[in-house]
Amino acid sequence: MYSKIAITGMIETVTGLHIGTGGEYSAIGAADSPVIRDSYEGRPMIPGSSFKGKLRTLLARDMAESYKEIATSCDNDCSEIISLFGSSAKAGRKNGPGKLIFSDMFMNKESINELSTLGINTPTEIKFENTINRLSAVANPRQIERAIRGCRFDMSVIYEVREKEDILHDFEMLTRGLKLMKYDYLGGHGSRGYGRVKFCGLNAECVIGNDDGELDEILDKCSELLKDVCE
Repeated sequence: MYSKIAITGMIETVTGLHIGTGGEYSAIGAADSPVIRDSYEGRPMIPGSSFKGKLRTLLARDMAESYKEIATSCDNDCSEIISLFGSSAKAGRKNGPGKLIFSDMFMNKESINELSTLGINTPTEIKFENTINRLSAVANPRQIERAIRGCRFDMSVIYEVREKEDILHDFEMLTRGLKLMKYDYLGGHGSRGYGRVKFCGLNAECVIGNDDGELDEILDKCSELLKDVCE
């Protein structure tokens, strides 16, 4: 049975969120560490790759027997995680895509309008950070750009159904990862208070297949699991 389930909702920043541009290039006079932006609208975004990578890492930590047992490579993750997120080619094992497809996440239109109503013209802020050498007492100030708290991003993840019997278990794993992220952080500088997020309005809907309605009961259970993440 080939079907696809769309998982939709929103991610809201609880504290400032910094996901950098990779090279951390900044123009003269700009922040030392700018956030990645949607080139079309110029607003901060959450890359699907960043969200996927953090979710996978949290699940790998959660399923490891001890902190020392956490796999150093994604290819060494347990089979359940590989089934959801995929693996690369490796000797003696076939590579394959995971069941989950993560989209880039852009700012919700209503969120943009709400910020504008509050007189906030830009959804980012500059946070001044400072490291001080303990021996020389020399300061090294840096300016880090981050999306302000209260920004909401439209979330879209596609789950590919391969075996109907696996759906509920896979959603239990996925929602476990989302709950872990609520109490961890997304992006950089999490130990200094950045990157706390929460989830709003999560829902599961079959968008391909299920013409006979045989997935309806399972989808109801999946939606309940997602709703529990939002509480």
